[in-house]
Amino acid sequence: MALDHRIATVTDRIVDRSRAARGVYLDRMRRLAEDGPRRAHLSCGNQAHAYAAMGDDKDALVAARAPNLGIVTAYNDMLSAHQPFKDYPDRIKAAARRVGATAQVAGGVPAMCDGVTQGQVGMELSLFSRDVIALATGVALSHNTFDAALYLGVCDKIVPGLVIAAATFGYLPGLFVPAGPMVSGLPNDEKSRVRQQFAAGEVGRDKLMEAEMASYHGPGTCTFYGTANSNQMLMEFMGLHLPGASFVNPGTPLRDALTDAATERAAAITALGNAYTPVCDILDERAFVNGIVGLMATGGSTNLVIHLVAMARAAGVILDCADFADISAATPLMARVYPNGLADVNHFHAAGGLAFLIGELLDAGLLHPDTVTVAGQGLSLYAQEPTLQGGRLSWADGPRASLNDRIVRPVADAFQPQGGLVELTGNLGRGVMKVSAVDPARHVIEAPAAIFHDQAAVKAAFQRGELNRDVVVVVRFQGPKANGMPELHALTPLLSVLQDRGHKVALVTDGRMSGASGKVPAAIHVAPEALDGGLIARLADGDLVRVDARAGRLEVLTPGVADRAPATPDLSANAHGVGRELFEIFRRTAGPATEGAGVVV
Repeated sequence: MALDHRIATVTDRIVDRSRAARGVYLDRMRRLAEDGPRRAHLSCGNQAHAYAAMGDDKDALVAARAPNLGIVTAYNDMLSAHQPFKDYPDRIKAAARRVGATAQVAGGVPAMCDGVTQGQVGMELSLFSRDVIALATGVALSHNTFDAALYLGVCDKIVPGLVIAAATFGYLPGLFVPAGPMVSGLPNDEKSRVRQQFAAGEVGRDKLMEAEMASYHGPGTCTFYGTANSNQMLMEFMGLHLPGASFVNPGTPLRDALTDAATERAAAITALGNAYTPVCDILDERAFVNGIVGLMATGGSTNLVIHLVAMARAAGVILDCADFADISAATPLMARVYPNGLADVNHFHAAGGLAFLIGELLDAGLLHPDTVTVAGQGLSLYAQEPTLQGGRLSWADGPRASLNDRIVRPVADAFQPQGGLVELTGNLGRGVMKVSAVDPARHVIEAPAAIFHDQAAVKAAFQRGELNRDVVVVVRFQGPKANGMPELHALTPLLSVLQDRGHKVALVTDGRMSGASGKVPAAIHVAPEALDGGLIARLADGDLVRVDARAGRLEVLTPGVADRAPATPDLSANAHGVGRELFEIFRRTAGPATEGAGVVV
């Protein structure tokens, strides 16, 4: 199937826009690759330090003929998704030895849990943790002793931070090694129902806690289709996972076999062999377009709109919000996974999952088929799924028909003809809205604004009954320069309550929403942000605001708003407490959301 002309047009536009930056990047990567295996340039003293604790692996390292794999791990046992990584280094080292290679833990990177920090001060460090992860990975790989890298990370900011670093060290081959989702617990829609009941005062905290604990109950990623699981999808569409690796549960024989296979493949694609596959060759314009197609086809997290822009910039690829919108317009929504459906990711995987979707999208000409991947040449490899027969891992063709059409559907019978995201532009700036879970009857909201400068004020107004009406809730001074651009997911239950009472409700913010947010129309990532000259800083209570996902408009209709002085709230409290003091330089130097809200890219 020929590539769809709409996808080709966007790709060509990105290539043209990126030509200078991509050229500089690739020239740099080629020069670094020409230096050969890193360890060849270390002095004897350098090498002795690097190998001092390697025991029986020392001889192989000194010989410099065996690949040495650097493990960058985001392990901690506070994140359920990352707890399984505890035992991965030993498993990887054993697998490496079996193929004549060695492996070392090059370093660890921080990994915070947005589920713990939702609605809390710590969420103000969340987005910036992505850049810290990239920096920490840079430190880990700076020892210059590795022939390839294995990146152990899953959740929201961790994978984007690791990808930024992997692109920066793009002359090195690199594989991303996932841990998989936790087994299904309390259904996500039931959890959401209890949250709304608690917000409305219909149940007590004991029932809320019971529901939350039944939903988040074991090792692995949370089972809704938020940012963490969107990351896993992305790594397959972009060719950085082994095919079918994303949604295999932790602690299973197949999960272990995939980890072993990732190690073996990393050793095989170093510059010491005949299949050299550096990350810089994988992360090109086509790979990023494929990733965006996957995001739209599955109704994935809006957080990736920011992260993909930052990830791409690290590889010399310049993305724009319009690219996401145009790809969304060309891509059908093929999956219904919570919050835009009742299924969780385990159900999605069982219904055909990524292998089915990738096969369908390739057949429809909506994906670039000719990309380079860690598994080999061509994305068709990812229409296969792994199987374990008699203890041996192999790949077979994935399903060519949906195994549950309430969860996944083919291109010809998609849930919606277009994907899950629209770009909004207008006199309030640029923003995005995830529409895959929003009732089409709520795609256009026009109502008076209620202005707030933090989440706590919104919750207080809700409790006082002041929002029990048609309203556009505007939460400003939530951008990267103001306070690190926290997610405002804690507002979802109360806004849902207002919506369920029959009111027209929308959210407008220069902050973010969780990847799990869905049914309330939310214009997010508004740029310029309030602290950076955005008109959102001049809005006042009662101004008539229109959020229009159909026409892609975000406007204040009240005349004279631009003539007002901007609000100047006291934001000094954002500068201290729970580590915020350490991130002042990040707030001062962060770019706008439209450019990835980055500090290091």
